[in-house]
Amino acid sequence: MKIFLTYALCLCMCITLPACSNFWSSTSLTRDLAYTDTGVHRPDEFPVLRATGYAIIARQPGPSAADRDIQAMRASKMEAYRELTEQVSGIYVKAATTLNNTRQSRDAVSTEVEGFVHGARVIRQYVVNGDTYATELELDTKVLYDLYDIRGTL
Repeated sequence: MKIFLTYALCLCMCITLPACSNFWSSTSLTRDLAYTDTGVHRPDEFPVLRATGYAIIARQPGPSAADRDIQAMRASKMEAYRELTEQVSGIYVKAATTLNNTRQSRDAVSTEVEGFVHGARVIRQYVVNGDTYATELELDTKVLYDLYDIRGTL
């Protein structure tokens, strides 16, 4: 009988102890210790990421100089966002080399960037050397962290 009671007690403890650990990990006490369910911890420092995009005004489509200026502004902004996305999400690189009779006949490298950039802001947009438009972006990673924390996705 004692063995049966000991076995039943062990079984009850095995069932109830994990429930207690889930209860304690969801309290505000452990949240103050920077624990999240995904294991993402609040960093001590938040770096500020910067990116600059460029676009040549003369190569933009448009019937007038003003239209080309606006297109260059947009293109430089998109290029800056691309550079910022590379810093946040990384870049996918695909390379292929073709050999023909043990000699290289073709070499190709392609890159691809995909991701979301939240919380970035335009710092400056200006003309460089009269024919190139530049846009500077800045992303404070603390703002990014706070946005994800508000959504509950950390």
